Amino acid sequence: MVVAWHWVFTIVIWKDDGPRATSPIGFTTGLWAATWLLQVMPLFFYVGGYSHLVAWEAASAKGERLARFVLRRLRALAVPALILLFIWVTLGVVLGNVFNAKWAGRAVLLVVSPLWFMGVYLMLVALLPVFLWLHRRFDSIVVVWLAGIALAVDIIRFRYDHEWVGMANMIVVWGLCHQLGFFYERLVGATRRSDWTLLWAGLFGLVGLVFSGLYPGSMVGVPGETSNMAPPTLCIVALVVFQAGVVETLRPALERRLERRRWQRVNETINRFSMPLFLFHTTGMALHRAASYALKGNRNEAREPTLWWWLSRPLAVIGPLLFTLPVIYLFGRKWVKPARTSTPEQPTPAPTAPSAV
Repeated sequence: MVVAWHWVFTIVIWKDDGPRATSPIGFTTGLWAATWLLQVMPLFFYVGGYSHLVAWEAASAKGERLARFVLRRLRALAVPALILLFIWVTLGVVLGNVFNAKWAGRAVLLVVSPLWFMGVYLMLVALLPVFLWLHRRFDSIVVVWLAGIALAVDIIRFRYDHEWVGMANMIVVWGLCHQLGFFYERLVGATRRSDWTLLWAGLFGLVGLVFSGLYPGSMVGVPGETSNMAPPTLCIVALVVFQAGVVETLRPALERRLERRRWQRVNETINRFSMPLFLFHTTGMALHRAASYALKGNRNEAREPTLWWWLSRPLAVIGPLLFTLPVIYLFGRKWVKPARTSTPEQPTPAPTAPSAV
């Protein structure tokens, strides 16, 4: 979802200091509502919490210590992200100083900016011992308290104009999403009515917060508006509850679909390539844009989406994909998951967490 969003809906506008990215949300009335389903980062941290819990339980059963487990998880995620970051920063410095390319800094920033979530995710992995202790000691009360702290941070930030306080929600809100994942198995075992309760509670919370006029409707950043994501606000708490309800109501139907071999293959392929695809999708996108600019001789796109722009969206994924695949082949094969083997009598079960975690 993240890769498709960047490839399909990014509008790049070049200014004197370099490229800037925007999206059609700022130009299309009501499109912000789509972000309530398409902004999947809260859901990613939710799944990540469950993934960490299950992985730790399995490692603990084998006698692994928690500190070693955390270091192993940190290394698996940090090494590829830091390598990519180093390469692009070095390239930006060379372009900026050797070739006097004043736009290089902003161009590099656009390419590496999706890695922000890796930093947050690594922080959550590092804090896993704390989160596990809180879960064992206080159970669901932790989620309620984190929501209360997020609310307090927003009040201080918006009412008393202390913008810097909002950075606390980088830990509190994303930590809440992560902590909620610890309850995944309970949610799966709960009644279908509980799934709908989550969905409606989250949805009504979003509606109340957004239409109060205190928060923007979009769950992604829109130029000229306060962002619900940077740093996250109480809206993201309501969003993760809503999205958890959505996926739980859909889960039985999706599990039946994944029993079919062709859907298993699609799912396995996505999981095998998820880490390198995420890491290199903006690199491929940058290469595709550079080639397009060289051929067209014009770097600026239409500032507002045109009819042709909308009609061409299904095709917009092709160019970046064609440029990303060679990058993965040359530099990212190390992080491609090995193919699973299964027989028709013993189908491969659907994975419960993305391979990136």
